Amino acid sequence: MNRVSSNSHPRKSGLAMLALGALGVVYGDIGTSPLYAFKEAFNGPHALAVTETNVLATLSALFWSIMLIISVKYVWLVLKYDNDGEGGVLALTALAHHHAERRPRLAAWVIGAGIFAAALFYGDAIITPAISVLSAVEGISVATPQFENMILPITAGILIALFMIQKHGTGRVGALFGPITLLWFAVLAVLGSLSIAETPQVLNALHPGHAIGFAIDRPGAAFLLLAAVFLALTGGEALYADMGHFGARAVRVAWYGLVCPALLLNYFGQGALVLRDAEAVKNPFYLLAPDWLLIPLVVLATMATVIASQATISGAYSMTLQASRLGYMPRVRILHTSDRERGQIYIPSVNWLMLAAVLLLVVEFRSSGALAAAYGIAVSGTMIITTLLTAFVALSARGRFRAPLLIAMCGFALLEFSFFASNLTKIGHGGWFPLVLGAVIFVLLTTWKRGSGLVAEQRRQIDLPMDGFLAAPQPDAPRVSGTAVYLTSDPSIVPSALFHNLKHYKVMHEQTVFLRVVNEDVPYVADAERISLARLAPSIFRLDIRFGFREEPDLPPVLARVGALGLDLDPMTTSYFVARATIVDGPGAMPKWRRGLFSWMTRQADGAASHFRLPANAVVELGTQVML
Repeated sequence: MNRVSSNSHPRKSGLAMLALGALGVVYGDIGTSPLYAFKEAFNGPHALAVTETNVLATLSALFWSIMLIISVKYVWLVLKYDNDGEGGVLALTALAHHHAERRPRLAAWVIGAGIFAAALFYGDAIITPAISVLSAVEGISVATPQFENMILPITAGILIALFMIQKHGTGRVGALFGPITLLWFAVLAVLGSLSIAETPQVLNALHPGHAIGFAIDRPGAAFLLLAAVFLALTGGEALYADMGHFGARAVRVAWYGLVCPALLLNYFGQGALVLRDAEAVKNPFYLLAPDWLLIPLVVLATMATVIASQATISGAYSMTLQASRLGYMPRVRILHTSDRERGQIYIPSVNWLMLAAVLLLVVEFRSSGALAAAYGIAVSGTMIITTLLTAFVALSARGRFRAPLLIAMCGFALLEFSFFASNLTKIGHGGWFPLVLGAVIFVLLTTWKRGSGLVAEQRRQIDLPMDGFLAAPQPDAPRVSGTAVYLTSDPSIVPSALFHNLKHYKVMHEQTVFLRVVNEDVPYVADAERISLARLAPSIFRLDIRFGFREEPDLPPVLARVGALGLDLDPMTTSYFVARATIVDGPGAMPKWRRGLFSWMTRQADGAASHFRLPANAVVELGTQVML
């Protein structure tokens, strides 16, 4: 099976091309923050007065937050902690779990924190398309106020089109993402630089004393200001989550070489404009541009926000795939939209649920300013968990810089807790939404994991031990021609499908294979380690096939290779037996409401046959009942 390792990218492509590609995928989210981040400090429920002191304090806090959280923590430190080249909170959770597996209670806390962070990510993935596209389209009201009533319909139309084209994949338009985002950052830098040149005193905000002095003199206002400043950091998790596509080096080059300078120039340019004209605070980003550039800028901003939205939508697909591989979600229908790029996937159920949620947000909140009140809580929570997991991995690893690194991580955690606490003030203004959504998704993920574990435990109690089955004389049952492949998740017990086959049909095949698919805690599995074959008894074999959590469990191509190991699986004479469980009321191992939820999730799950792409005309399904 062919696979592309992220570590091979630098050898196959130039660093410049990788950095260009990273612009369109990795930095789409944080790159569109200038549309709404700075102005939110002077608008909304906790707006500051437009004074020179407040503007300089806001810019100073924004500058040092970006430098500490993004430039130092994420780009310099966290990118070092990859899981076989892959990043993201689930990959980091798997890495941390590896270090904690000898301490079950600590491992449970590590897994719980990582899963909750993944649940919060979905809140970010839903809000980002809504706030990004809405903030871009709002530029129409600046250019042509008479079209203000068209903002919501245009936004809805763009979002519907965006989600409808997901099934075609991003391969055809992906090549345009980098150049468009490059142009976007260039425009950000130019507009900001021209404004700074008119009011150079805005650069005084580079001194941290403005932010520190503001916090000392007005601690309450400074605390509330953090929620607005944090909006400039909301794309930080994407730096880590998407590093596997381009490699850490390309991500760093793009950030330090272009993205960071362009963003800071634009933020300071907006501050300079507001210092010159306080009325410009209503939409300082678009008012940076001359009148003749407004319409082209709206078009460019809309394209940039669509790209940013695409990145978070793809991230939601990837997160769902990884959660399913790690056993926290039922199997879902996953379509791969590229023959060459394994990461380009499409999950119909996730796509349409996200579209419904995004449109609901747009209709309910109606403006980017109102949505900003709901934005930030989920991301800040995820950032805290990423920091804690990274600190745990650093503590578990050996190295001479471990102590300074832990001190730095404690500082980052303290700052991020401050951001999170400040964002909690948004709960009454819409911030409840990502928290509720995250809590619901967390309950779903943990319910599936718990229910699956109980089902496996029940089966171990009622099913036959494999050792006893192999040690006993073979059943006195007629042998029919061909090979029977029984899918199993636990090699220590006889698959229930074989048990019921013997009980009801009283036959066995000439050749029996127990097939287990193992999902490893690494992104990819080397071809040499993918297949393990063992002969358990005459004509009875155990076959283990391993996939990484970033890989597609496509069994037929792998099964075609087992002939070289001495096992003949003739497609014309091989049948695949799978069991499907039905949950019924039992001794109460789970609360009734959770048992009902798990039963519903079981019914929605993609069947093993279609999930593993087994040939439909060779699959036999046997139903079993499990009491919980």
